Amino acid sequence: MTGERIWAVVPVKPFSLAKRRLASVLGEDERARLARAMFEDVLDALMRVRPLAGIIVVTRDAVAAALARSRGAVILADDVQGINAALGIAVGHLSHEPHATMIVVPSDLPQLTPEHIDDIVGRLPPERAVALVPSNDGGTNLLALRPADAIARCFGPSSFAAHCAAARQAGIAPLVIPSAELGCDIDRPEDLAAFLAFGTCTRTHAFLSQHSLLCPLPLRERAAQDVQQTRMGEGYSFNNTPHPSFFAGTLSSPLPAEVGCFRLRQDSKGPNSGKPEFGWERAREAMFSHADALALADCDDLDHLMQAAARRRDRADGHIVSYSRKVFIPLTKLCRDVCHYCAFAQPPRADEAAYLSRDEVLSIARAGKDAGCKEALFTLGDKPELRYRTARVALDRLGHATTLAYLAEAARAVFDETGLLPHVNPGLLDAGDIATLRKVSVSQGIMLESAAERLCARGGPHFGSPDKHPAARLDTIRLAGEQRVPFTSGILIGIGETRRERIEALLALRDLHDAHGHIQEIIIQNFRPKPGTKMADAAAPSLDELLWTIAVARLIFAPEMNIQAPPNLSPGALRRLVEAGINDWGGVSPVTPDHVNPEAPWPHLQILERATAAAGKRLTERLAIYPAYAREPARWVDPGLRTALLHTIDADGFPRTDDWSPGQGAALPPDAGLVLSRPAIASNELAPIIARAEAGYRLDERDIVRMFQARGNEFSVMCSVADDMRKAMSGDVISYVVTRNINYTNICYFKCQFCAFSKGKMSENLRGRPYNLGLQEIAERAREAWKRGATEVCMQGGIHPDYTGDTYLQICRAVKEAVPEMHVHAFSPLEVHQGAATLGISLDAFFAALKDAGLGTLPGTAAEILDDEVRNVICPDKINTQRWLEVMRAAHHAGFKSTATIMYGHIEGYQHWARHLIHIRALQADTGGFTELVPLPFVHMEAPIYLKGRARRGPTFREAVLMHAVARLALHPLIPNIQTSWVKMGPDGVAHCLQAGANDLGGTLMDETITRSAGAIHGQEMTPAAMEAIIRTLGRTPRQRTTTYATAPAERYQASFQPRHVPGHAAPPVAELARLRTTIG
Repeated sequence: MTGERIWAVVPVKPFSLAKRRLASVLGEDERARLARAMFEDVLDALMRVRPLAGIIVVTRDAVAAALARSRGAVILADDVQGINAALGIAVGHLSHEPHATMIVVPSDLPQLTPEHIDDIVGRLPPERAVALVPSNDGGTNLLALRPADAIARCFGPSSFAAHCAAARQAGIAPLVIPSAELGCDIDRPEDLAAFLAFGTCTRTHAFLSQHSLLCPLPLRERAAQDVQQTRMGEGYSFNNTPHPSFFAGTLSSPLPAEVGCFRLRQDSKGPNSGKPEFGWERAREAMFSHADALALADCDDLDHLMQAAARRRDRADGHIVSYSRKVFIPLTKLCRDVCHYCAFAQPPRADEAAYLSRDEVLSIARAGKDAGCKEALFTLGDKPELRYRTARVALDRLGHATTLAYLAEAARAVFDETGLLPHVNPGLLDAGDIATLRKVSVSQGIMLESAAERLCARGGPHFGSPDKHPAARLDTIRLAGEQRVPFTSGILIGIGETRRERIEALLALRDLHDAHGHIQEIIIQNFRPKPGTKMADAAAPSLDELLWTIAVARLIFAPEMNIQAPPNLSPGALRRLVEAGINDWGGVSPVTPDHVNPEAPWPHLQILERATAAAGKRLTERLAIYPAYAREPARWVDPGLRTALLHTIDADGFPRTDDWSPGQGAALPPDAGLVLSRPAIASNELAPIIARAEAGYRLDERDIVRMFQARGNEFSVMCSVADDMRKAMSGDVISYVVTRNINYTNICYFKCQFCAFSKGKMSENLRGRPYNLGLQEIAERAREAWKRGATEVCMQGGIHPDYTGDTYLQICRAVKEAVPEMHVHAFSPLEVHQGAATLGISLDAFFAALKDAGLGTLPGTAAEILDDEVRNVICPDKINTQRWLEVMRAAHHAGFKSTATIMYGHIEGYQHWARHLIHIRALQADTGGFTELVPLPFVHMEAPIYLKGRARRGPTFREAVLMHAVARLALHPLIPNIQTSWVKMGPDGVAHCLQAGANDLGGTLMDETITRSAGAIHGQEMTPAAMEAIIRTLGRTPRQRTTTYATAPAERYQASFQPRHVPGHAAPPVAELARLRTTIG
């Protein structure tokens, strides 16, 4: 490839005119629906093709245009006749890219996959090229042209020959790429059966599967009339729309055994007695009873099982498939069990130590850490000391009586020395063992393998293995649940069990999980025969059997359950595993082999990523402990491990992928610029949410959380959409305000756990001494600010125990008397609440007094996170969510404008961010009083809650930028301005935020103390010249504004660029400090 861009072009005729040759089997509306399904399948496949610069759809069909637009495609109006003329419009659109490659993809090619496009792109020669996929009837089912106008388009009868001739005439040797799949058209009734034979999980397949195509159209139309008079039972609908072919009672001939999304049970009483065994649509929603789950053992409808399973999975984890980057530590291969399929366990050998030494364990762990691993997986045989004297002697030399005691020491050493998070698989455990290992591991596991006791009998694979009795293993899993241990379990298929026995095992695990909520993943592992074992000649289960079991497991458990299948045990079938319902690949090691399956190497992560992307998902790294459990460390993780975990994760419980934190000055992630500039197309899941936001609709919590989960390509989409929305709202102007921060006191008797600014007892004095500015000092600072061109002073402080409402009134008057023209932007809702309370007056009365004293607007600080679940931890004595909103509502009703803020990245999750934005939007819809939202990423370095090990390291860079983008969408169109904080994000960081929805750079500040108290390195002032340099670097136009977003007067603008020095103001000592030690706290 030479770096040119590749575009897919899809010409679409009106759906109502499509597929007329299918009129004998499909009515007009059915043909239109089929055309739409095929078009959506084509779009979905193209959206997963990474090399594409984008998709161009040429159509005059409004529905087709809307579907394409929702997926981020470029829409070109088709105002000409014929496909070739329509393609000419696309070629004209690409004329500004003379080296672009155009791939023409028919809209009725639902069997298309990303691999097809990847294959064609990979085969194209580096210069001018024409590649064709011929159809079975002499046409062209796919055409790639480099450049886009390399030859004239010749679609129509015998187009394959015509395209080849045109290529040769242009001096290009045509590259012919035959494809059994892509060669099939869907134009005639007989084509339908050929398509269904491919068994694809597509909309088209689902649509056709619901029709009894062997039944003549008149009979189906007659059935439709009867349906109008017949109430059909629950479960007989596809996409909630009853279809006439589901009603068998009106047909004179039997329906096929498979009709729609159900399998009908045929018996001797005739076809009309068939009853639906299974409602596939219900499978997406409802939990299966034991009886319903066991009935699945007789279901052979693999396609529908997989579709239902995939849709159930997508309800919870629609966009990602996770994996853990691990290092495999085989502490000992001695084992008291003799499982007939196991090649891991070995008898003692004279030339081999019974256990890895502590140094060997650490050497493996350090190699894993150097390779980017975050998990240390300890796998070992079950209690070998109960069988082998060699093990007992070795343990004695190691200073331990049991293998489990040595495991605890080794896991602790790995954690302490390398920071890797241990996961342990030690076999059967009692309550004491579990408690011991919980102190040194973030998760534990044991495979149930099977619940069939008969497999432990003579001749069974578990005969002679006392630790493999199902009851004992289930008891271990139960005990782990009682002690709140995140736990891994699963089943091994193909060792002699029946399908029903697999389901029984899965139900046993579900019952334990329902009781304790601790099973974080279910592994479906396929048996592989290994040389040297008693089952070396046994047959491995087929791929279909593995897919069936994965799908059934997905349907039995709640959608949120993590279903895993090891990727190294099914090479060549990774995409099918995703289609069957998995959402996790398990641990993949770049350093160590799979010691349990040494014959099966781990797939390279790039291969795993491509296979995951081919299935329409994003590969995402996780930790040994799954995100849902990592987000609740107080419940699931031992106190000795919590701090390390918190410092490792983002707000969604996934591992941090870079070292950046707000305020630290660390380099931005290497791909920070790339993710903002690369072409991106919204996924099917994200596109409708974005469309609703663009239309100005209120998004719900689930929608907003989903936007915060955007990673990779989706992150690029969010930033791009937010930036487009910003441009539509405010053009290319970026505003800023010349202001001075005056923090009049850092003495505060509240104990906010995130705050490094306020000072109380000296024992809590983290940075600097307490101070309390006098009114003369405040007035002088206001005068200095005016000389520097400021239009406002921004004033806030701690809640001093001696402050009353009168103090705040005096502060306002001091500024206005010193500089009458200065705008006073002051007092958080907490200060207003406190001031009114100390004077014994209402909020309305206090706001009236503040207005008379000269207050202009309010900063919407003290909001932190507007959710009391979070506030009860980080600021329990502060005003609660509703009180904050009440103060802001009263301020707006009194005629004050205010900002709104969100302080994020400490202990909260995406659901809390969403609730915060929903509160802000709702109040804005009522009052219209917010001028902007200011995202304030948590600066952790000196924050008490971080130093106590109870908070994360602020948001990740992705989260910090994404907050601006999501806020832009979630608050649209009610709040027009999104500000980015240079103090917290740094100059490079704010530049990215200004390309992701932000349109305001905030204030110059002159004196910034709050963020610097928390450890931020960015300076206390950014001059107007520096601000405008950042803005102009982005190709935008700077505008100096006032507090309320009017353009600053020319005189103020000129004054702000005059080289005047503002003296540094050290915090003065406080004489009453001794008294405060008693008063505060």
